[in-house]
Amino acid sequence: MRFTRRRFLGGAAAAALGGAGIYELVDQLAQSPRRPTHTPTPTQAHGPLPPEQHVFDLRTVSSEGIEVLVPPLHSEVVTATVKTDDLRGAQHELEQTLARLDAEYAPNPAGLGVTVAWGLPYFHERVAAAARTHLPFDRRARKPVLLPTRRFPSDPDTTRLESNDVAVLLRSDRLDHIDAARKAIFDDLDVFDVASIRRGFAGGAFDGGKSLPQQLAVAAGVPGADLIPDGAELFLGFTSTQKAGLGPRLIANHETLGFVDLRGGYFHGGTHMHLSHINEDLEAWYLNFDFDERVLTAFQPGMTQVRPGAQTVPQGPGNVASAAETARKFRQTGRFGHSGPIQATSRLLQRVVGPDGTVYEQGTAIPQRADFNTLDNPFAFSSNPAEDKLDKTPAAGVHFVVFNPSGDDFERNRLAMDGVLPDGTKLEVSARSRAQGFNSVLTTTHRQNFLVPPRRHRSFPLAEL
Repeated sequence: MRFTRRRFLGGAAAAALGGAGIYELVDQLAQSPRRPTHTPTPTQAHGPLPPEQHVFDLRTVSSEGIEVLVPPLHSEVVTATVKTDDLRGAQHELEQTLARLDAEYAPNPAGLGVTVAWGLPYFHERVAAAARTHLPFDRRARKPVLLPTRRFPSDPDTTRLESNDVAVLLRSDRLDHIDAARKAIFDDLDVFDVASIRRGFAGGAFDGGKSLPQQLAVAAGVPGADLIPDGAELFLGFTSTQKAGLGPRLIANHETLGFVDLRGGYFHGGTHMHLSHINEDLEAWYLNFDFDERVLTAFQPGMTQVRPGAQTVPQGPGNVASAAETARKFRQTGRFGHSGPIQATSRLLQRVVGPDGTVYEQGTAIPQRADFNTLDNPFAFSSNPAEDKLDKTPAAGVHFVVFNPSGDDFERNRLAMDGVLPDGTKLEVSARSRAQGFNSVLTTTHRQNFLVPPRRHRSFPLAEL
């Protein structure tokens, strides 16, 4: 089937009003990746599901000789405010709905992943007394785990700091699974007012063929789309889900690395989630940066051994740059790239043994990213389109989702992206300079921090207290 620009933009308009629209193309352009088989049972919510909501096991494949995790084809985040005052009743209804979804769908991309995260407005305005007692505290930073959302040095003044009560992350290879889950949670229950719907995609080429980002961006007529490499996992061309570059299964839990005081244990098995939307200027990226400069921009200066056209670049413990090395390269070259400075904050500086006996070696990644590309501009749906500057014209972007043990742990990584190193050293460059890694081609439009409770407390946490 041939998709014209006119036909595509008609779908984009539908998406802006909350329909599936352009994202239906994903199922027509890509076959679902091979996934493990699973037969759900009525007791699944109390059996094989992990205690953590954010854990979502993915298949590992080899890409250019490097282990890579195969992301779900579809991802969606729905943000909302709580509209009911009967929190106990809403807690019961939501949990019943989530348990039904657990029983109906496999807990992997062939089925459905559901992660329910809660923002500071919910904890401060709905369960304030219990939150003061039970919300976890970051020992290392001497701050609460869930911090107020802030702008970072390279963020424009227009970056909107959001105040949603809840965000629900839905992940699947099947759009109809995500649609069914959204309907069950936000349409069939009368407890939330939807603020935004954020849709997108990733991958599609690990089992052969062209990738979704290239095909969809070209169909949408996004400037620079034809320059995206055929098999690129994401718009900017490099593979971001290599196994060594993502935190292993339980490392982002509050309790794993010892950073967090759980203050009684209600949130044991939980984590912190940051959500943002970022515009990507593909034309500037591919026309202004040749391949070698894209490599040193995406990773770090001095990378001269990357094969021309490579998409999956090694990012294992042996490739980690220290803060001192990043500062030295900056003095020599006047730039510091993207992953290089972040590695100084996002990788373990020493071997750690988790509370369950799991050994995490020095250089192991901590953050667990779940970001995905989008043609939303900036969202597929907004309850406040003027404030969110909603535009029906498709635009290249990313809905950035990342899990960290605490809000401060996320902030350390994001500040490093702007050249603020763990020891306080500031690599002085102007905001949004091309010396700042991706920052010259990225613009963050929205941000918010959330707390992800463990599965047992995912529905209106602390309401029963």
